[in-house]
Amino acid sequence: MRSDSSATAKQWVAVSGGVLPSVINAIGSTPMVRLDRLTAGVEGTILAKLEYLNPGGSKKDRVAKWIVQDAERAGLLRPGQPVVELTSGNTGAGLAIACAVTGHPFVAVLSKGSSAERVRMIAALGAEVVLVDQLPDSVPGRVSGGDLELVEQQARRIAEDRGAFRSDQFENRSNVDAHYRGTGPEIWEQAGGKIDAFLDFVGTGGCLAGVTRALKEREPTITCLAVEPEGAAALAGKAASQPNHPIQGGGFARSDLTHLRDVPLDGYVQVTGDEARSASRLLATREGIFAGFSAGANVAAALSLLRNDLSGATIALVIPDSGLKYLSTDLWA
Repeated sequence: MRSDSSATAKQWVAVSGGVLPSVINAIGSTPMVRLDRLTAGVEGTILAKLEYLNPGGSKKDRVAKWIVQDAERAGLLRPGQPVVELTSGNTGAGLAIACAVTGHPFVAVLSKGSSAERVRMIAALGAEVVLVDQLPDSVPGRVSGGDLELVEQQARRIAEDRGAFRSDQFENRSNVDAHYRGTGPEIWEQAGGKIDAFLDFVGTGGCLAGVTRALKEREPTITCLAVEPEGAAALAGKAASQPNHPIQGGGFARSDLTHLRDVPLDGYVQVTGDEARSASRLLATREGIFAGFSAGANVAAALSLLRNDLSGATIALVIPDSGLKYLSTDLWA
């Protein structure tokens, strides 16, 4: 295991072209495509940024990279020090990659409701995986906000016991910065600034916050919207009547997300699990994009808006993760 911080410093140097020093340098700069087949017969355009093409298969690779690099640079993460994080799967995979390259042991703490594929992927990347029992009334294969709180408690205990660095994606500002400095500017440049709206399904809120700030700095009139599950739309001020919705990776019915404080959002959109599931399947069969549940939520929300309040608009969104992470769930049943 490397103990010299200078040995990993080169991992954070931007590289343009040629052979990359590590897979970390392959994170970001994902392509954007038009979903013209899904919008046939609908007035408007959907631009989808393919974040599932990051090395770990999700947008959370960006977050993991920024959290580790920022912590190392600030001296908060010492050479060889363990890293601990709660995750529903994607941040865990990203951190497993970043820690494998930089020589930090990584402990991922997940709910037993997380998909089997995500758990196995994190373990395959060399991380220690700790699984936490769900609440008695939770649904297997679905992670509620209550389940996540149990995971948080366990992650806190493990970090304290092992003297580990807690990456704390729900509170760590590097989460937002990864999207403010990376994803948002990339979307703007790829679209040539021709965007009317951006939306994102909310987990930690880091992507929505970072991209919203980046886009509104460039054009304040862009409409930025939070996507939530119907029945768990706490950000929209609605009661959580369906906390056990099937859309993994977000929709935890939390109205107090740190990353979204003072972010100039323009509204909220709700989608059902069935709508998200259907949109994910259409992405695969009509656009050839094999994506997860949250991608379906984003696309379903965008299509609804184009059929109603934002008819004729150009809506940008991200495809957060890969459908390969959900093969054991009812997304592909």
